[in-house]
Amino acid sequence: MATEYPSLAKQFLDAVDNYANPRMQMYRAADGWKWYAAADVLRRVASLARALSELGIKEGDRVAIFAPNSPEWHVADFAILGLGATSVPIYFNESADRLTYILNDSGARIVVAVGESQARTLWASRDRLQAVEQVICANAPAELESEVLRYETLVATSLDSDLTDYRRRAAEVSGEQLATIIYTSGTTGEPKGVMLSHANLASNVVDGFEGYALTTADLGLSFLPLAHVYERVIDLGYILRGISVAYVDKIENVPQALLEVKPTFVAAVPRFYEKIFANIIERGHRETGAKRAIFDWAIRVAEKSVPWKAYGKDAPFPLRLQWSLANKLVYPKIREGLGGRIRVFSSGGGPLAPELAAFYWSIDVPVYQGYGLTETSPIVSANLPGKNKVGTVGRPIKNVEIRIAEDGEILVKGPNVMQGYYQKPEETRKIFTVDGWLCTGDIGRVDEDGYLLITDRKKELLKTAAGKFVAPAPIENLLKTSTCITNAIVVGDRRKFVAALIVPNFVTIEAEARKAGRECPAAAHLINDPFMREVISREMERLTAGLAQYERPKRFALLDQDFTYAGGELTYTMKVKRRVIEQRYQDVIARLYADVEEPRPQTRA
Repeated sequence: MATEYPSLAKQFLDAVDNYANPRMQMYRAADGWKWYAAADVLRRVASLARALSELGIKEGDRVAIFAPNSPEWHVADFAILGLGATSVPIYFNESADRLTYILNDSGARIVVAVGESQARTLWASRDRLQAVEQVICANAPAELESEVLRYETLVATSLDSDLTDYRRRAAEVSGEQLATIIYTSGTTGEPKGVMLSHANLASNVVDGFEGYALTTADLGLSFLPLAHVYERVIDLGYILRGISVAYVDKIENVPQALLEVKPTFVAAVPRFYEKIFANIIERGHRETGAKRAIFDWAIRVAEKSVPWKAYGKDAPFPLRLQWSLANKLVYPKIREGLGGRIRVFSSGGGPLAPELAAFYWSIDVPVYQGYGLTETSPIVSANLPGKNKVGTVGRPIKNVEIRIAEDGEILVKGPNVMQGYYQKPEETRKIFTVDGWLCTGDIGRVDEDGYLLITDRKKELLKTAAGKFVAPAPIENLLKTSTCITNAIVVGDRRKFVAALIVPNFVTIEAEARKAGRECPAAAHLINDPFMREVISREMERLTAGLAQYERPKRFALLDQDFTYAGGELTYTMKVKRRVIEQRYQDVIARLYADVEEPRPQTRA
């Protein structure tokens, strides 16, 4: 099946030739948005490929990419792939220790870096790097320019012979060849290098985009780390279909980029949609008088419209009339804040709360949730226009099969399934069944219409002292739909009941306190304020009322700051590292159970 998909290098050349996109790559410069035409991109790719070849890179060699989302990222990737070499993407803000581990484990001979901080991190780690022979750097700091090869110089001159050589070499690359080694984020231990072939990725690019009806008039925004396979495949889907891609190098620049480039297709993780929702509510609550009253009314109308707009039920005429009015007064402003042209918001990388997805649909912002993992390149299933079921992660994409094991684990087979873990044959053996199905580690089920529902990670299921299994993610997603809660982690494995660590939304609760005529202490002290606890307690009772008794958190602790990547509590795709958080807050958790359990041995964070 893998041989049915041509190499990514071949598809890149076909896209350049067939679409001749005048704005293939868009990037933000000091004086506004600039772009590279497809022909310019190809020349840069061919020039860099020549340079890599002259440095001794050949088929099968590993070349790392250490860069934020940028035109240079894909130039490097296609240059590497066109030589039959293997790219090793590294998160642009990676720590020196993990960077060193990945480079040494993969045996990367050359690193293509973009940015001053990336160059400095590499240079500071140089004595620990075992295989790296040379660094090619774009935008290198002045003090290191003599120590690295300047990317700008290497791509400045492009000869016709470079293009000819690149086309010849690319034609020799097969779909079965190893394209990339992507290191997992390491939420459950040492990172493993996932080996994906050209056909693995190409199958997702071809089959995963069926149903979206994308055209060259679309525009994609790229801001999730390209080191993660999710954004990488999405961007390949843009480029190989002649669609312009606008790069955003920092997530804090996304709101402005949405307004400036007005994308039609955006891929993001659940945390992105949670933050947008929180910002919508916060902005509305800053209004006063009639404007605040209209906003609150419009949100209530949206909530009433969920069965109609999100689930396709009938709606009475008065509600349709109210929605139409709200759609003139409030909802357009929300959509304009997202650029005004969104027709596909793709959500992946973790579970999105159904209530949150339904809210977006209720204001005509389409959010399509999918499912996958690095080992499946990544897409396994996806909701699509006309084939969308809120609360599910869609149906399996073309040529991909799923099976539910006896214990509820989701098993996958298809052309997107990885070749294995790099230099870890025993780990590879463990993740496959004897008959060749990939074990995802996720628990789920398929409904009567063929849509897949994810319950939780198999390893993250909590088992109470009474033997009840509790899936934390759905409960956490419920809690995060509250405008008063920024983040939540459910704990309680092997304990008498489940509890929660709550990060309050201080802005919203302070506003509620003012409305109630109460003084508002600083955020650091607010977690001990009785009003804060009263608000959070009320919200938790409201949101978890429909859960089974053993699933409802009996107690909670308030935290004065959110979880962050810099703090080591999140992966770079914003997934929580449960073990890290539970270790870091072990004293806080212990106090939740102090009067009902014997003290447990403390673990080191």
